[in-house]
Amino acid sequence: MAINDLLPWKKEGSKVEIERRNVNPYLDLQSQMNLLFDDFFTNPFSLAPFAGFEPSGSFTPRIDVRETDKEIKVSAEVPGLDDKDIQVTLENNILTISGQKEVEKEDKDSRSHRIERSYGSFRRDIQLPAEVDEDKETATFTKGVLTVVLPKKATVSQGKRITIQNG
Repeated sequence: MAINDLLPWKKEGSKVEIERRNVNPYLDLQSQMNLLFDDFFTNPFSLAPFAGFEPSGSFTPRIDVRETDKEIKVSAEVPGLDDKDIQVTLENNILTISGQKEVEKEDKDSRSHRIERSYGSFRRDIQLPAEVDEDKETATFTKGVLTVVLPKKATVSQGKRITIQNG
């Protein structure tokens, strides 16, 4: 009997089904690192592989910062939270959004087949692109989106050129 007769993929009509799943978090990390290196070598100057990379179990809300002539609007996605779970502060032209997303209690009779949701505390510090009026800001929370509107301060004079006279 030849060695090739022992290989299951060489026999006619036989199929070997391979199921790969990473139960071990270290294998999952290795798999993610392999994907990062694969992406790097196909397009070495792209930062796209790092755009969505989050460590397992971390929660970082996504934000948008928009500016008009009159105001700055910051929107943050914080799904699964209530307004009492979020703190918003403004100091030295830095807007800080922080809070904590708690792990939901599990039933003792249930089994988890997949866990992809992230939990934990978060903090986002946003340097504002212009001076704002700290007494007139508003914050609303609707359908998991926090929106903070910060009116800009009245424009400061850019200065005036003074001509020098010959005296």
